[in-house]
Amino acid sequence: MNALSHFGFLRNFRRTAAARPTLRTLLSVAKERHALKSLPADRLEDIGYSASEAKAEADRPVWDVPRHWTR
Repeated sequence: MNALSHFGFLRNFRRTAAARPTLRTLLSVAKERHALKSLPADRLEDIGYSASEAKAEADRPVWDVPRHWTR
């Protein structure tokens, strides 16, 4: 691999890495989903969630976030 192709590789790597969720975002999502899972039914109702909706949201993987969160 010559120097120019090496820099092209780095440029492409940075571009794709920038589109991935950051560790901070992933940790925040995990914490929020854990908190959502532990809320009682009356609190879930206050924010417009049913127990089954909260469980479904909490069970999603941390990397399953809207694309604009990772920009």
